[in-house]
Amino acid sequence: MKKTMCLLLLCTTKLYAADAELPTMTVEGAKQQIEMEELMSLVPATSDTASLLRNVPGLNIQGGGGVSGLPVIHGLADDRLRIKVDGMDLISACGNHMNPALSYIDPTNVGGIAVFAGITPVSVGGDSIGGTILVDSADPEFAEAGEGLLQKGEIGIFYRTNGNVKGGNLAATIANDTLSLTYQGSSAEADNYKAGGDFKPAGLAAAGRDWLDADEVGSTMYKSSNQSVSLAMRQANHLVELKLGEQYIPYQGWPNQRMDMTGNESTQKNLRYEGQYDWGDLEARVYKEHTRHEMQFFDDKLFWYGSNTGVPTADGEACTPAGGQTGCAAGMPMDTEGKNTGAVVKADIPLSERDLIRVGSEMQQYRLNDWWLASGKGMWPNTFWNIYNGERDRLAAFGEWEAQWNSQWLTQFGLRYEKVDMNAGEVQGYSSTYSPADAAAFNAADRKKTDNNIDLTALAKFTPEATRTIEFGYAMKTRSPNLYERYTWSTHGMSMRMINWAGDGNGYVGNLNLEPEVAHTLSATFDWHDAAQKEWGLKVTPYYTLVDDYIDAARCSGGSGSGLVCDADNLTVTDAFVYLQFVNQDARLYGVDVSGHFPLANTETYGNFTATGMLNYVRGKNKTTGDNLYNMMPLNAKLAVVQRVNSWTNTAEVELVDDKTDVSAERNELTTKAYGLLHLRSSIEAGQIRVDFGIENVLDKFYNDPLGGVYMGQGKTMSGTGVDWGVSAPGMGRTIYAGLNVKF
Repeated sequence: MKKTMCLLLLCTTKLYAADAELPTMTVEGAKQQIEMEELMSLVPATSDTASLLRNVPGLNIQGGGGVSGLPVIHGLADDRLRIKVDGMDLISACGNHMNPALSYIDPTNVGGIAVFAGITPVSVGGDSIGGTILVDSADPEFAEAGEGLLQKGEIGIFYRTNGNVKGGNLAATIANDTLSLTYQGSSAEADNYKAGGDFKPAGLAAAGRDWLDADEVGSTMYKSSNQSVSLAMRQANHLVELKLGEQYIPYQGWPNQRMDMTGNESTQKNLRYEGQYDWGDLEARVYKEHTRHEMQFFDDKLFWYGSNTGVPTADGEACTPAGGQTGCAAGMPMDTEGKNTGAVVKADIPLSERDLIRVGSEMQQYRLNDWWLASGKGMWPNTFWNIYNGERDRLAAFGEWEAQWNSQWLTQFGLRYEKVDMNAGEVQGYSSTYSPADAAAFNAADRKKTDNNIDLTALAKFTPEATRTIEFGYAMKTRSPNLYERYTWSTHGMSMRMINWAGDGNGYVGNLNLEPEVAHTLSATFDWHDAAQKEWGLKVTPYYTLVDDYIDAARCSGGSGSGLVCDADNLTVTDAFVYLQFVNQDARLYGVDVSGHFPLANTETYGNFTATGMLNYVRGKNKTTGDNLYNMMPLNAKLAVVQRVNSWTNTAEVELVDDKTDVSAERNELTTKAYGLLHLRSSIEAGQIRVDFGIENVLDKFYNDPLGGVYMGQGKTMSGTGVDWGVSAPGMGRTIYAGLNVKF
C-alpha cells in the first residue's frame, strides 16, 4: 500500500482496486468508508476510468467519448482539475479535449485513486482551482527474502450488451526479493449504444439514408488498447521503478462534438524513486509523454460533401475530391502532436512528534502543434495552423507545515509558488482569404506570456470526541489558461466550431489577454460516526468558492467578411449555436455534499444489509453578467441497499436527478428533465476467481444526461446535426454486463 502523503485531506476520497489485501475505500479527514468491492464491481461495467469516480461525493462525469469522460468536482472540470496518472501530469492534446488524462489508463489497470475535493493541499495540486485526482496502477510486488521466485498473474474478460462491448485484460509478474518485472495489457471495443427510447427519426436526415435506428446514439463507438511494462528494483529502504506505456485508439466517436477521434497514439516513459532516510522520506520522478492525435468524421458523421447540392454521398461514392472549390471536400482532417516532459522532487521531514514539514519542486515542459491539412472546398491550398510551436512551461516550489497539537487538534498550512511561461509561433489560414485579418493581428501581437501564481491553504481538524469530527479550511488556488484558451485565433465559423471541449455545439476563439483564474474557497466537513468508524456514518460538506478572472465565454461581434461569424446576429440568437470568445469574468459557486451509511439488519441466513446514500448540490453564477455558469449538475442523489452474505455482495441502487433549469443563456445551454434510474450489481469471489454481473438502468428509462451536452452524433455536423437543434445527448438505456477475473 502506498504511503499517504497528507495527514489532513479535507473531503479527500481514496479508492483501491488492485488486490484484496488493500484496505477499503477511505476518506482521510472526512473518514468516509465504502467497501472495496463496490469500486471493483464497477470495473466490468465501464471502459472509462473517470466513471469509476461516480460514487464520490461532489463528483460527477461530463459526457464525451466511451473512454474519455471528464470528472467534474463541485462544478469545476477539465483543466480546472489537477489530474495525475502514475504521477504524470498529462495534458489533453486536442482542441476538443478528446484525450483527457484519465483516458490514458484503463479501469482494469487501476490500483488506487485519490480524489482531493474542497481544500486541496498545495503538495498535491498546482495550476488548478477545482481539486486533484491521483490515479495509480498497482505498486510493484517482490518475493519475500529467501522464498525464491514470485510468479503471479491475472486475466479477465467482460461483456456488456448495450453497444456490444467486449474486452479483456492480462497482467503478469515475475520477481525475486530485489527485482520485479510486470506486464499489463487491456483492450476494449464497442459499437454505438442505445438510449432508453426513440429520440430522433431513424436514419440521417441530411442524406435520407437509414443508417441509425431511432434509439441509437450515433458516434458512441470506440476501440482502445493499453499496454505497459515496468521494471522495479528494491534495496533496503529504497525503490526505483521504470515504467514504459503505450496507448492506441484507432477510433472513438463523439456524440456531442462535430468531429470524431480517428487516431490517438501515446507513449509514456516514467522513472520514479522512493527512499526512506533517517531524516524523512524522499520521492523523485521524471517522465516523458508523446501524443499523436487525429480527428475526422467517422462512420456516423459525413466524410464527403457535394459542393453543388450540399448533400453528402454515401462514403464518397461517385465523389472524388478535387482539392479545390469544386468537386467534393474530403472531410476536415485535423492533426495534433503534444510533447510533455516533467520532473518532481518532494520530501516529508518530521521535525518532532508534533511537526511535519513537506517540501517539493515540480517542473513541466509542454510543446504543442495543432494543424489541419488542406482538403478542398475552401480548405486549401495551405495547411491551417491552429497552434504553431505552442509552449507552456511550469516551474513550481511548495512547502507545507502539518502539526498535531494534541489529540483533538491538527492543522496544516501550505504555500506554493508557480511560474507559468507560455508562447506560440506565427499562424496561417487555409488561404490568403481565410481569416487574413485575424492571422495578421495574431502574428503582430506579443504572444509571450508569463504568470506568477500563488496558492495557499489553511486547514484544521477538530476531534472533540470519538464519534465526531469537524474539518474546515480556506484555500486560494490559481490556474493559468491553457494553450487553446490563449492562442486559438480564427473567427471563421468553421475554425471556431473546431474549438470546443464544452460539448455544447458552439464555436470558440482564444484570447491573448486572458489572466489566470484565482479561486478562494471556504469549506467544512461535519462527520458523525460510531467510535470504530465501521458501523455507521454521516458526513455533510458545505463549500463556497469565489473565482476572480474566471475564464468564461462571451459572444463575439464586430467581424465581417466571408465565413466570419462574430457579427451582430450572433449577439441576439436564442435558438441556435453561437460563437464565443474566452474572457475573464468573476464567478461564484456554492453547494453541499451529503453522504452516509447505516446498518439495516444482520442475519445468519441472509447476511448483513447496509443502507448507503449520497446527495450533491452545486450552484454556479457568473457575477459579472448575472448568467448561470455552464454545465452545472442539478440536485442529484443515490440511495442503495448492499447485502453481504459469505462471498456474495449484492447492491440495489436508485439514482435520482432533478430538472436542469439553471442554464447558461450566453451559450444557449439546453435544459434537461428529471429522471430516476435503477441499477443492480452482484459479485462473488471463490478463491482466485471473481465474477461480477449486473444490470444498469434496469427499467430501460430514457433520459438526457445533464452533463452530456448537445447531440451531434450523426449527420452533416459542420453545418448543424442530423437532427433538429436543441436535442440533448441521451444517456444509455438498459445494459446487462458480466465480468470474469482469474488470478494465477
